[in-house]
Amino acid sequence: MTTASVLSREALKEVRRVQLRTKRLVDSILAGAYRSAFKGTGMEFAEVRAYQPGDDVRHIDWNVTARSPQPYIKSFQEERELTVMLMVDVSASSLFGSGRRAKDALMAEIGAILAFSAHDNNDRIGLILFSNQIELYLPPKRGVRHAMRVVRELLAYQPEHRGTDFRSALSFLGRVQKKSCICFLISDFLAKGFQHGLRVAAKRYDLIAIRVRDAHEIALPTLGLLRLRDLETDNTVLVDTADQSVQEYFREQVEDRTTKQARLMHRLGADFIDIRNDESYAHTLESFFRMRKRK
Repeated sequence: MTTASVLSREALKEVRRVQLRTKRLVDSILAGAYRSAFKGTGMEFAEVRAYQPGDDVRHIDWNVTARSPQPYIKSFQEERELTVMLMVDVSASSLFGSGRRAKDALMAEIGAILAFSAHDNNDRIGLILFSNQIELYLPPKRGVRHAMRVVRELLAYQPEHRGTDFRSALSFLGRVQKKSCICFLISDFLAKGFQHGLRVAAKRYDLIAIRVRDAHEIALPTLGLLRLRDLETDNTVLVDTADQSVQEYFREQVEDRTTKQARLMHRLGADFIDIRNDESYAHTLESFFRMRKRK
Protein backbone atom coordinates (compact mmCIF):
# COMPACT_ATOMS: atom_id res chain seq x y z
CA MET A 1 0.00 0.00 0.00
CA THR A 2 1.37 3.42 -0.97
CA THR A 3 0.30 6.86 0.08
CA ALA A 4 -0.73 9.05 -2.81
CA SER A 5 -3.64 6.96 -4.08
CA VAL A 6 -5.28 6.43 -0.69
CA LEU A 7 -4.80 9.75 1.11
CA SER A 8 -7.86 11.82 1.88
CA ARG A 9 -7.85 15.56 1.29
CA GLU A 10 -7.42 16.22 5.02
CA ALA A 11 -4.55 13.75 5.23
CA LEU A 12 -2.82 15.44 2.30
CA LYS A 13 -3.14 18.80 4.06
CA GLU A 14 -1.52 17.31 7.17
CA VAL A 15 1.32 15.84 5.13
CA ARG A 16 1.99 19.20 3.46
CA ARG A 17 1.85 21.00 6.82
CA VAL A 18 4.42 18.66 8.38
CA GLN A 19 6.60 18.84 5.27
CA LEU A 20 6.71 22.63 5.52
CA ARG A 21 7.43 22.59 9.26
CA THR A 22 10.23 20.03 9.06
CA LYS A 23 11.80 21.78 6.05
CA ARG A 24 11.78 25.08 7.97
CA LEU A 25 13.49 23.37 10.91
CA VAL A 26 16.20 22.04 8.61
CA ASP A 27 16.77 25.48 7.08
CA SER A 28 16.65 27.45 10.35
CA ILE A 29 18.19 25.17 12.98
CA LEU A 30 20.00 22.27 11.35
CA ALA A 31 21.54 24.05 8.37
CA GLY A 32 25.24 23.14 8.26
CA ALA A 33 25.09 20.92 11.35
CA TYR A 34 24.24 17.79 9.35
CA ARG A 35 26.96 18.36 6.77
CA SER A 36 29.65 18.96 9.37
CA ALA A 37 28.59 15.82 11.27
CA PHE A 38 28.91 13.34 8.42
CA LYS A 39 32.07 13.21 6.34
CA GLY A 40 32.45 11.63 2.95
CA THR A 41 33.95 8.25 2.22
CA GLY A 42 37.39 9.66 1.38
CA MET A 43 39.17 12.27 -0.71
CA GLU A 44 38.78 12.80 -4.43
CA PHE A 45 41.03 14.61 -6.92
CA ALA A 46 40.02 18.25 -7.48
CA GLU A 47 42.67 19.96 -9.64
CA VAL A 48 46.33 20.56 -10.36
CA ARG A 49 47.55 23.97 -9.24
CA ALA A 50 50.82 25.84 -8.68
CA TYR A 51 52.75 24.89 -5.58
CA GLN A 52 52.49 27.34 -2.65
CA PRO A 53 54.69 27.49 0.45
CA GLY A 54 53.30 25.15 3.06
CA ASP A 55 51.79 22.66 0.60
CA ASP A 56 52.46 18.97 1.20
CA VAL A 57 55.38 18.02 -1.07
CA ARG A 58 54.01 14.47 -1.25
CA HIS A 59 51.24 15.82 -3.49
CA ILE A 60 53.59 17.26 -6.13
CA ASP A 61 52.52 16.23 -9.64
CA TRP A 62 55.91 15.33 -11.10
CA ASN A 63 54.60 14.87 -14.65
CA VAL A 64 53.22 18.40 -14.83
CA THR A 65 56.15 19.86 -12.87
CA ALA A 66 58.66 18.35 -15.34
CA ARG A 67 57.06 20.35 -18.15
CA SER A 68 56.80 23.63 -16.22
CA PRO A 69 59.18 26.24 -14.79
CA GLN A 70 57.60 25.84 -11.34
CA PRO A 71 56.29 22.92 -9.29
CA TYR A 72 52.63 21.90 -9.36
CA ILE A 73 50.67 19.83 -6.87
CA LYS A 74 47.50 17.76 -6.95
CA SER A 75 44.78 19.14 -4.68
CA PHE A 76 42.01 17.04 -3.21
CA GLN A 77 38.61 17.65 -1.69
CA GLU A 78 36.33 15.63 0.53
CA GLU A 79 34.33 13.06 -1.38
CA ARG A 80 30.74 13.80 -0.31
CA GLU A 81 29.12 10.76 -1.88
CA LEU A 82 27.04 9.45 1.01
CA THR A 83 24.11 7.08 1.26
CA VAL A 84 21.63 7.59 4.09
CA MET A 85 19.26 4.74 4.97
CA LEU A 86 16.27 5.52 7.15
CA MET A 87 14.95 2.45 8.96
CA VAL A 88 11.72 3.27 10.77
CA ASP A 89 9.77 0.97 13.08
CA VAL A 90 6.07 1.21 12.17
CA SER A 91 4.85 -1.57 14.48
CA ALA A 92 1.68 -1.03 16.51
CA SER A 93 3.54 0.00 19.68
CA SER A 94 4.48 3.23 17.89
CA LEU A 95 0.80 4.23 17.88
CA PHE A 96 0.87 4.94 21.61
CA GLY A 97 0.84 8.54 22.73
CA SER A 98 -0.32 10.05 26.00
CA GLY A 99 0.22 13.67 24.94
CA ARG A 100 -0.46 15.76 21.87
CA ARG A 101 1.09 13.29 19.43
CA ALA A 102 1.81 9.60 19.24
CA LYS A 103 5.25 8.12 18.82
CA ASP A 104 4.65 7.19 15.18
CA ALA A 105 4.03 10.84 14.27
CA LEU A 106 7.24 11.89 16.00
CA MET A 107 9.24 9.10 14.34
CA ALA A 108 7.92 10.21 10.96
CA GLU A 109 8.86 13.85 11.59
CA ILE A 110 12.37 12.88 12.68
CA GLY A 111 12.72 10.82 9.52
CA ALA A 112 11.50 13.78 7.45
CA ILE A 113 14.08 16.07 9.10
CA LEU A 114 16.85 13.62 8.25
CA ALA A 115 15.58 13.13 4.69
CA PHE A 116 15.52 16.87 4.00
CA SER A 117 18.96 17.30 5.58
CA ALA A 118 20.39 14.53 3.40
CA HIS A 119 18.73 15.94 0.28
CA ASP A 120 20.12 19.43 0.93
CA ASN A 121 23.60 17.86 0.96
CA ASN A 122 22.99 15.89 -2.25
CA ASP A 123 23.18 12.55 -0.43
CA ARG A 124 21.30 9.48 -1.60
CA ILE A 125 18.33 8.61 0.61
CA GLY A 126 16.76 5.20 1.09
CA LEU A 127 13.83 4.14 3.26
CA ILE A 128 12.83 0.93 5.00
CA LEU A 129 9.58 0.82 6.96
CA PHE A 130 9.31 -2.34 9.01
CA SER A 131 7.07 -4.11 11.50
CA ASN A 132 7.35 -7.88 11.78
CA GLN A 133 7.51 -7.67 7.97
CA ILE A 134 9.20 -5.31 5.53
CA GLU A 135 6.36 -2.90 4.92
CA LEU A 136 8.04 -0.66 2.35
CA TYR A 137 11.44 -0.30 0.71
CA LEU A 138 12.60 2.66 -1.36
CA PRO A 139 16.13 2.17 -2.79
CA PRO A 140 18.54 5.07 -2.20
CA LYS A 141 18.35 7.85 -4.77
CA ARG A 142 19.03 11.55 -5.09
CA GLY A 143 16.71 14.30 -6.22
CA VAL A 144 13.90 16.41 -4.87
CA ARG A 145 11.12 14.15 -6.19
CA HIS A 146 12.60 11.13 -4.46
CA ALA A 147 13.14 13.05 -1.22
CA MET A 148 9.52 14.18 -1.24
CA ARG A 149 8.40 10.60 -1.88
CA VAL A 150 10.41 9.44 1.14
CA VAL A 151 8.85 12.13 3.32
CA ARG A 152 5.30 11.39 2.13
CA GLU A 153 5.70 7.68 2.86
CA LEU A 154 7.11 8.46 6.30
CA LEU A 155 4.17 10.70 7.15
CA ALA A 156 1.27 8.82 5.62
CA TYR A 157 2.06 5.13 5.11
CA GLN A 158 -0.46 2.79 6.76
CA PRO A 159 1.25 -0.41 8.04
CA GLU A 160 -0.31 -3.76 7.27
CA HIS A 161 1.17 -5.65 10.24
CA ARG A 162 1.41 -5.00 13.98
CA GLY A 163 4.42 -6.86 15.37
CA THR A 164 8.15 -6.05 15.48
CA ASP A 165 11.03 -8.09 14.05
CA PHE A 166 14.38 -6.31 14.18
CA ARG A 167 16.30 -9.38 13.08
CA SER A 168 14.54 -9.74 9.73
CA ALA A 169 14.55 -5.97 9.14
CA LEU A 170 18.30 -5.66 9.72
CA SER A 171 18.92 -8.81 7.69
CA PHE A 172 16.97 -7.22 4.82
CA LEU A 173 19.14 -4.10 5.10
CA GLY A 174 22.23 -6.28 4.76
CA ARG A 175 20.88 -7.82 1.56
CA VAL A 176 19.87 -4.58 -0.18
CA GLN A 177 22.68 -2.31 1.03
CA LYS A 178 26.00 -3.94 0.26
CA LYS A 179 28.13 -0.81 0.57
CA SER A 180 28.77 1.31 3.61
CA CYS A 181 26.08 3.84 4.54
CA ILE A 182 24.78 5.99 7.36
CA CYS A 183 21.87 4.10 8.88
CA PHE A 184 19.38 5.86 11.13
CA LEU A 185 17.35 3.23 13.01
CA ILE A 186 14.28 4.92 14.51
CA SER A 187 12.22 2.89 16.98
CA ASP A 188 10.86 2.73 20.51
CA PHE A 189 13.03 -0.39 21.03
CA LEU A 190 10.35 -2.10 23.11
CA ALA A 191 10.76 -5.41 21.30
CA LYS A 192 13.40 -8.00 22.14
CA GLY A 193 15.88 -9.88 20.01
CA PHE A 194 17.63 -7.01 18.25
CA GLN A 195 21.11 -7.48 19.75
CA HIS A 196 22.52 -9.77 17.05
CA GLY A 197 21.13 -7.74 14.17
CA LEU A 198 22.48 -4.52 15.64
CA ARG A 199 25.89 -6.09 16.16
CA VAL A 200 26.13 -7.07 12.48
CA ALA A 201 24.77 -3.72 11.26
CA ALA A 202 27.14 -1.70 13.47
CA LYS A 203 30.11 -3.49 11.91
CA ARG A 204 29.00 -2.76 8.35
CA TYR A 205 27.43 0.69 8.63
CA ASP A 206 27.64 3.96 10.50
CA LEU A 207 24.72 3.12 12.77
CA ILE A 208 22.75 5.75 14.67
CA ALA A 209 19.92 4.44 16.83
CA ILE A 210 17.16 6.91 17.70
CA ARG A 211 14.90 5.77 20.52
CA VAL A 212 11.53 7.53 20.73
CA ARG A 213 9.61 7.21 24.01
CA ASP A 214 6.37 8.48 25.49
CA ALA A 215 6.42 10.19 28.88
CA HIS A 216 4.07 7.52 30.33
CA GLU A 217 6.49 4.81 29.23
CA ILE A 218 9.10 6.38 31.47
CA ALA A 219 6.97 7.18 34.52
CA LEU A 220 3.69 5.34 35.17
CA PRO A 221 0.90 7.84 35.95
CA THR A 222 -1.06 7.36 39.17
CA LEU A 223 -4.58 6.86 37.83
CA GLY A 224 -5.92 4.00 39.94
CA LEU A 225 -7.04 0.78 38.27
CA LEU A 226 -6.18 0.67 34.56
CA ARG A 227 -6.63 -2.03 31.97
CA LEU A 228 -3.53 -1.89 29.79
CA ARG A 229 -3.46 -3.43 26.32
CA ASP A 230 -0.43 -4.48 24.30
CA LEU A 231 -0.96 -2.82 20.93
CA GLU A 232 0.97 -5.53 19.10
CA THR A 233 -0.52 -8.66 20.69
CA ASP A 234 -3.85 -7.35 22.10
CA ASN A 235 -3.02 -8.96 25.45
CA THR A 236 -4.50 -7.03 28.38
CA VAL A 237 -3.64 -6.75 32.05
CA LEU A 238 -5.34 -4.99 34.96
CA VAL A 239 -2.92 -2.75 36.87
CA ASP A 240 -3.38 -0.74 40.06
CA THR A 241 -1.27 2.29 39.22
CA ALA A 242 -1.80 3.68 42.74
CA ASP A 243 0.03 0.70 44.27
CA GLN A 244 3.52 1.81 45.31
CA SER A 245 4.99 -1.63 44.64
CA VAL A 246 3.65 -1.50 41.09
CA GLN A 247 5.12 1.96 40.61
CA GLU A 248 8.49 0.79 41.94
CA TYR A 249 8.52 -2.32 39.75
CA PHE A 250 7.67 -0.25 36.67
CA ARG A 251 10.40 2.26 37.46
CA GLU A 252 13.00 -0.48 37.96
CA GLN A 253 12.06 -2.17 34.68
CA VAL A 254 12.33 1.09 32.75
CA GLU A 255 15.69 1.96 34.30
CA ASP A 256 17.05 -1.53 33.67
CA ARG A 257 15.96 -1.55 30.01
CA THR A 258 17.26 1.99 29.46
CA THR A 259 20.66 1.21 30.96
CA LYS A 260 21.07 -2.06 29.07
CA GLN A 261 20.19 -0.48 25.72
CA ALA A 262 22.60 2.42 26.23
CA ARG A 263 25.40 0.01 27.21
CA LEU A 264 24.68 -2.19 24.21
CA MET A 265 24.91 0.73 21.77
CA HIS A 266 28.15 1.93 23.37
CA ARG A 267 29.64 -1.55 23.22
CA LEU A 268 28.73 -1.89 19.54
CA GLY A 269 30.16 1.53 18.70
CA ALA A 270 26.76 2.83 17.57
CA ASP A 271 25.53 6.33 18.35
CA PHE A 272 22.41 6.50 20.50
CA ILE A 273 19.89 9.34 20.67
CA ASP A 274 17.03 9.36 23.17
CA ILE A 275 13.99 11.51 22.27
CA ARG A 276 10.70 11.95 24.14
CA ASN A 277 7.46 12.90 22.44
CA ASP A 278 6.78 15.63 25.01
CA GLU A 279 10.04 17.47 24.32
CA SER A 280 11.61 19.37 21.41
CA TYR A 281 13.48 17.03 19.10
CA ALA A 282 15.10 19.60 16.79
CA HIS A 283 17.60 20.82 19.37
CA THR A 284 18.34 17.24 20.44
CA LEU A 285 19.28 16.41 16.85
CA GLU A 286 21.30 19.61 16.51
CA SER A 287 23.24 18.76 19.68
CA PHE A 288 23.92 15.28 18.32
CA PHE A 289 25.21 16.65 15.00
CA ARG A 290 27.51 19.05 16.80
CA MET A 291 28.78 16.22 19.01
CA ARG A 292 29.53 14.17 15.90
CA LYS A 293 31.48 17.09 14.44
CA ARG A 294 33.65 17.29 17.58
CA LYS A 295 34.29 13.55 17.43
